[in-house]
Amino acid sequence: MTDVTDGVLHTLFHSDQGGHEQVVICQDRASGLKAVIALHSTALGPALGGTRFYPYASEADAVADALNLSRGMSYKNALAGLDHGGGKAVLIGDPAKIKSEELLLAYGRFVASLGGRYVTACDVGTYVADMDVVARECRWTTGRSPENGGAGDSSVLTAFGVFQGMRASAQHLWGEATLRGRRVGVAGVGKVGHHLVEHLLSDGAEVVITDVREESLRRITDAHPEVAVAADTDALIRTEGLDVYAPCALGGALNDATVPVLTAKVVCGAANNQLAHPGVEKDLADRSVLYAPDYVVNAGGVIQVADELHGFDFDRCKTKAARIFDTTLEIFARAKADGIPPAAAADRLAEQRMAEARGH
Repeated sequence: MTDVTDGVLHTLFHSDQGGHEQVVICQDRASGLKAVIALHSTALGPALGGTRFYPYASEADAVADALNLSRGMSYKNALAGLDHGGGKAVLIGDPAKIKSEELLLAYGRFVASLGGRYVTACDVGTYVADMDVVARECRWTTGRSPENGGAGDSSVLTAFGVFQGMRASAQHLWGEATLRGRRVGVAGVGKVGHHLVEHLLSDGAEVVITDVREESLRRITDAHPEVAVAADTDALIRTEGLDVYAPCALGGALNDATVPVLTAKVVCGAANNQLAHPGVEKDLADRSVLYAPDYVVNAGGVIQVADELHGFDFDRCKTKAARIFDTTLEIFARAKADGIPPAAAADRLAEQRMAEARGH
């Protein structure tokens, strides 16, 4: 255990992945709760980020995930123009086996004990119904159901924001903020992806889709027979004449195997953590592929849950999400001016906003 502790402390205090303000280890033996709440920054306001419920291979893996995810939320919230820092919670265990009302209530009490420094929401393994339970013990809970004062499913605005990022990419590369006549490949047409497809079709794009779930594909092709289906993601990214690739499923979609065979000139999708490792953003730039940073364009969801704290208003949120278009263009312009990839330009812009908030 000493090695694990030493590793975590070294990451926190001595590495680029650290720099967190606070990490809270939580346990409630009665319910089986084991959780990690990581607050990366509160420079811009209370830390905001979801609750991930996952069967980690080890506690050390859980802590590492909480650190990485919370840091990512600081950057996402900064560039979304929100008055929130970055935080994330991970609950350790298989939600299908140990999730219970008692466990979620215990978790809510731990979040409440932070006195508003951390605002939680849904993430992998947690849902609107779970946030309704957490909210019974904690007022700093978003992503709740409309019946309980929340905004419900955030995928509508997430897809809208990705579409704005895609329009900005088209403006930057082709001089016109439209996907009309462009061939767009969407990998993953579930909660967010199927809304994105509707935006693309309405804009006049030619759409190719793929998904591991047959029912997700059928939902789209039954309504839109003109939409083509690729056998799998590997086939999709090699599609001839593809202008835009939208990864909307799992992270790590851009890696050493996929980047060399991409036919698209733009990558802009809803998936989190698309770059498999540092250096991939340079590989994309070297191939003249324009990458719209994922945490910039997929911020519609976090914009929505943040708005719950002020009494949810969809039109107000949509107006904020529409600004993703301008932010994406600003990042492309800065990347070009500084001679760096867009992912690096996005990081610099986020870091600048956080530094200004801290007064240095």
